[in-house]
Amino acid sequence: MPPSPLLPSRLKTQQLLLMAALDEHRSVLRASQSLHMTQPAASKLLHQLETTLGVPLFVRHARGVEPTEYGEILARHARTAIAELVHAQDEVAALRSGLAGHVAIGTEATSATTLVPRAVALLKQRFPQVSVSIDLAFSETLLQRLQSGSLDIAIARIQNVQERAELNYEKLEAAQHAIVVRARHPLAAKHGLGLRDLVTQTWVVPPEGNVMRSALTLLFHEQHLPFPKQVVETSALPVTIRLLQLSDMVAPLPIQVVRPYCGAGGLKLLPIGLDLQLGPAGVVTRRDRTLSPGALAMLGALRDVAGLMRGRAPSER
Repeated sequence: MPPSPLLPSRLKTQQLLLMAALDEHRSVLRASQSLHMTQPAASKLLHQLETTLGVPLFVRHARGVEPTEYGEILARHARTAIAELVHAQDEVAALRSGLAGHVAIGTEATSATTLVPRAVALLKQRFPQVSVSIDLAFSETLLQRLQSGSLDIAIARIQNVQERAELNYEKLEAAQHAIVVRARHPLAAKHGLGLRDLVTQTWVVPPEGNVMRSALTLLFHEQHLPFPKQVVETSALPVTIRLLQLSDMVAPLPIQVVRPYCGAGGLKLLPIGLDLQLGPAGVVTRRDRTLSPGALAMLGALRDVAGLMRGRAPSER
């Protein structure tokens, strides 16, 4: 049998990095700059890789490059291989000098204000040398980043049955939601409010395709009401909070997230039931990846803090 063209001796780490960078930036110039190499050197590496594989990986056009179907496959596997190399480096460092390394976490909004900060503080108390990066996004985006290898752990909701089968999922307590307005909103002092009274209001909502947006749309439908026509779409929690503070807009938000703002007198929860049935978020990791020592320590801290929030004692470390 002839040797595979993808023998390690013929596939360079720099080529893997270039594939991932080209897929992200869609430009040879920007990809080469992100890797601190010249554009001619990047073009040469790409040409060598295409020659080795015998297929075109990217199509060149006036605005940059686009991956072919072959390029999409190799870029996906390149990101996974790079992530595994980083984990290997972390494990070597951990064995050499005590637990260190890096862990990348992604979290949805509720856990970003409760579980994750407490868990990171606990991790740094236990292992000061472990560095942590935290991304805030909707669950759909977090799961994509987890699958691509850019996150080690995600705190997210899983709606897709197939994804649930492919991932490790440790359920957390479900978050409660409310409709939030500024404290001096014209509706803030009214009683007997219902969802019907808010149809003509301007709503700050997540973009279409988000689980909260879908649940809110279903709630209006179940009450035989049209979805509000005046909306501002944003996935950024700080933008949502600021819009509420500066205007008479309304927004559906997790109660735990806005409780500090309500306590300070800036925002208020309207007395309207908002049972969105989003399902609980969970601590999510990939089944096909071994976590680095730093990521395992982060997972342990998340589990301990989640246990404390449920009234359980932390495990021994």
